[in-house]
Amino acid sequence: MEFIMSAILSQQRNLFVITGGSRGIGAQIARMAARTHPVVILYRHDVEAADTLLHEIGVSGGQAWAFQADVGDEAALCNAFRRIDALGRVEVLVNNAGLTGGASRVGDLRGEALAQVLQVNVFGAFIAAREAVRRMSTRRGGAGGVIVNLSSGASVLGAPGTWVHYAASKGAIDTLTIGLAKEVAEEGIRVNAVRPGVINTEIHQQRTPQALAMIVNSIPIGRMGTVNEVAEAVLWLASPAASYVTGCLMDVRGGF
Repeated sequence: MEFIMSAILSQQRNLFVITGGSRGIGAQIARMAARTHPVVILYRHDVEAADTLLHEIGVSGGQAWAFQADVGDEAALCNAFRRIDALGRVEVLVNNAGLTGGASRVGDLRGEALAQVLQVNVFGAFIAAREAVRRMSTRRGGAGGVIVNLSSGASVLGAPGTWVHYAASKGAIDTLTIGLAKEVAEEGIRVNAVRPGVINTEIHQQRTPQALAMIVNSIPIGRMGTVNEVAEAVLWLASPAASYVTGCLMDVRGGF
């Protein structure tokens, strides 16, 4: 009887799943989503950060689980989704996992770095979206759902001299968002993206202070954004308040 009740309860959970969820923007999305949803975070290697986040969410009264999975590895990602199935129904997927591949001009770019960026940022996002659609689609017996992709303002600006390879991967995310939104709109699934600008995370700590100051001075609002501001945009797109919004590329860039 205890096993049967546990299975019933797991099927009643509507889960908020976040890839790359142990640190930075992903971790903040998890903290805020856990106020209203059971949360599952997927992370690549930082076990300590994942455990710390789970403890924080638990202390705050939320429910959260963490599974280690490299989103660039199809088998590992599919296995993680099967484990998630045992917990409940995927209601929201946030495709947050991503790599910059390091700063480099295109003329100096290593093929290995480019391949890794495309494997995680593009291939991983596609496979995660595919797995979510298979579970959410009303055509496949699902109850609908929401996918929110994390793109970047770099997809618009091109990031010359530093991250053209990263910017190109995020351009692919923009196209994925628009195309998939149209493809599954009649299947009860909304698909949107958030394009952060210069956000105060470890990514921009790779820049020299002088280079970072130059960029910040060009932002009309006059400062870097925060992970909280990005998370708020993601949560709004995932919420019923955005029920008529799909195929949207939402800029959170301070006017940059």
